[in-house]
Parts: sequence; structure tokens; C-alpha cells
Amino acid sequence: MKRLLPWLSPWLSPWLLLVLIGLAAPAHAVEPGERLANPALEARARAISAGLRCLVCQNESIDDSNADLAHDIRMLVRQRLVEGDTDAQVVQAVVNRYGQFVLLKPPVEPATYLLWFGPPAVLAIGLAGSLLWIVRRRRRAGELVPALSADERRDLDTLLRESGG
Repeated sequence: MKRLLPWLSPWLSPWLLLVLIGLAAPAHAVEPGERLANPALEARARAISAGLRCLVCQNESIDDSNADLAHDIRMLVRQRLVEGDTDAQVVQAVVNRYGQFVLLKPPVEPATYLLWFGPPAVLAIGLAGSLLWIVRRRRRAGELVPALSADERRDLDTLLRESGG
């Protein structure tokens, strides 16, 4: 690029960097019409929304999603806060309506043990298997190299003495 536009390259780098940083910033899907007039309630709504999964997108919070269902859940959260519910009551109302899958961080309970403890267990099994494989391979490598006979040992000692080692 510098060869093509040498006069533009000093200006292009900072602007390109700013554009890339802007693209990397998370996009919040909360629309201006959704925001509450009370800043404290809005802050609570944003904190609650950050912990709720978009059921359409599934890999982002409702705060970051543009899906219609995420909008509906955001509005439900704000409605419950305006009605005077606590944060826990709001979350429970959403869970009652959409199920525990809506939580980005589900509680640790028997129904979610596999979710919480499965990945560390698979990692531990993989590490143990790798360690066992390495140990067995080293043992086999040791068995493949036979011990030196007495004549070979004597020849090696002679060579070492002659070389000064």
C-alpha cells in the first residue's frame, strides 16, 4: 500500500487504526427509546441485561443483540424495574418466562453440573492421557537402546581417554 500511495501512507495508518478500533468496540443494541429516564434504574437494567442471553443469537447478551426477542426481554426488564421489582425478582421473572437457558451464567446445580464440570473434566482426562502417553513412550525408548557389552564399554573408555575426555 505504501508503494501505491506514498503521499497518503502517513495519514492512512492513524485513520485505519481508528476505524479498526471502532469496529472492535462492542455494539450495544439498546435503542434510545428503550432507555429509562431514571439513570439509576437504567444502570440496573443494563447490569441485568448483561447477564441475560439472547435466545435468538445465543452467544451474546440481550444488551448486545438486535433481535426482536432481545428487545422484548429488555423491555420486560425495564418494565419490572419501573414497577419496583428488585434485580433478583426481575431475573426470576425472565427465567420463569423463558427458562434458565436465558441466563448467561447459569447456577451451579445438579441440572448444570455437566455444563460447569464437564470441560475441566475433559481437560483433566486429556492431560492425564497425554502424560501417560509420554511416560510410556519414554519407557519404550529406553527399552529399544540395549546396554553396552563389556567389550563395547572397554572400547568406549579407550576412545574417551585418547580424545582427552
